[in-house]
Amino acid sequence: MTQNIYDDPEFFQGYSQMNRSIGGLDAAPEWPALKALLPSMHGLNVVDLGCGYGWFSRWAIENGAASVLGLDVSEKMLERARETTTAANIRYERADLEQLDLPACSFDLAYSSLALHYIKDLPGLFAHLYAALKPGSHFVFSIEHPIFMAPRNPGWLVDSEGNKRWPLDSYQLEGERVTNWLAEGVIKQHRTVGTLLNSLIDAGFSIRRVNEWGPSDAEVAAQPALAEERERPMMMLVAVQR
Repeated sequence: MTQNIYDDPEFFQGYSQMNRSIGGLDAAPEWPALKALLPSMHGLNVVDLGCGYGWFSRWAIENGAASVLGLDVSEKMLERARETTTAANIRYERADLEQLDLPACSFDLAYSSLALHYIKDLPGLFAHLYAALKPGSHFVFSIEHPIFMAPRNPGWLVDSEGNKRWPLDSYQLEGERVTNWLAEGVIKQHRTVGTLLNSLIDAGFSIRRVNEWGPSDAEVAAQPALAEERERPMMMLVAVQR
């Protein structure tokens, strides 16, 4: 079973204070780039993998989706999503993405934001999603970038002049990474870029777009703290088609 770190009280408390938890999609700096990868929502049946507070689920309905199934392993996340959702065509269910059980050819779009790096059997999930999507449908997701996840001891290295460098080690050594982020013992799964993309291809998907996200000049001007995100890619945005 996927580690349910979001139900850890310490982790959930820290997560709930993050800008993206308070401000939703518009507070996530990668959202404009991620939104650009999405098809029109009009009439789509959508599955939101790792739906969290339900921000994307609600956005999809507001932008014309016919229905959304939001899935998350965290009861705390689902409770918050249900509290803030009134649309009758959004359904939230508790599900472990490692053991996903969706009907075949049922969805027009699968979406996931920063959840897939927790999944150990990612090839299995991709294969199941391929079967659950209709021919011609889309799968769009963000995931922590392998360069960001690879180090055994992640964290900026700062020289005497204040310049930052990201320590890249163990890149080719795929597998579990344990970090202390918001709580101790958070487990993520590191894969190389090649492994990630080839797993999608092996599942049958066609890759449409890959974005190693970084902030634009305008975004850095508006939020100077984002400048450090140009020193290394923190996340990848990927769009594929069945």
